[in-house]
Amino acid sequence: MPEGPALEQMKTLLEQGHLHTVCESADCPNIGECFKNQTCTFMILGNSCTRNCRFCAVSHGIPDSVDGNEPGMVASTAKHLGLKHVVVTSVTRDDLSDGGAEHFASTIRAIREQLPQAAIEVLIPDFKGSKEALQTVLDAKPDILNHNIETVPRLYSTVRPQAIYARSLELIRRVRQSGGGALAKSGLMLGLGEKTEEVLAVMQDLFAAGCQMLTMGQYLSPSAEHLPVVEYIHPDIFQWLKEEALKIGFSQVSSGPMVRSSYHAESSFEKLGHLSI
Repeated sequence: MPEGPALEQMKTLLEQGHLHTVCESADCPNIGECFKNQTCTFMILGNSCTRNCRFCAVSHGIPDSVDGNEPGMVASTAKHLGLKHVVVTSVTRDDLSDGGAEHFASTIRAIREQLPQAAIEVLIPDFKGSKEALQTVLDAKPDILNHNIETVPRLYSTVRPQAIYARSLELIRRVRQSGGGALAKSGLMLGLGEKTEEVLAVMQDLFAAGCQMLTMGQYLSPSAEHLPVVEYIHPDIFQWLKEEALKIGFSQVSSGPMVRSSYHAESSFEKLGHLSI
């Protein structure tokens, strides 16, 4: 359970920098553990998303203007926390011409300047399939580029109706083909009604696209207004899926009910050592 003092300390620090985290905005169940350990996933480009995926607790609405001071504040806060692995994500900003790619790049550069030894992981939206926007982020040299596939193709129209499975898969493929040095990562939510054979097929698609790191976790409904949980997956099944993913060839797999995209991201990256793309 979350510990009050640890939560309040982190919230105060983030509020002072006018920063958002996906930990808070997405109602992450691991917030107590992560905030206690003084780590978080920064969420840039505001707190309102232009999309309205039915699994996600992040607010949907008209976004605020882009804050030019945000990259520096993320970097200085990460330095204050002594982070060795900095994870940055964002709301989807379909209202911006580049989807917020340059802001991601600015944030990466600011972190590099203040924490030159830290690993940087970015969890990005699909930028509506823009090659140029993706390249802008890759040119800033993140260590890991994560884009979650989220669910199986059959459920896309229900779970993430404004996204396209093939487009997300192509983004992963371009990360690997870019040769820029970033490891390609993706994640799945389970318990939305997918079938085992569909999950295995998505694994194969991701690996064929060049994905090297995979996360799988239990979907939990943020509220009665969101999609209901169809099934609670037994931990043994998560373990079996991890073993199957490793057989397919993924370099690093985190799979379990409480696993989320950036949960224990630092230790997952360290296990890879100096893996080359």
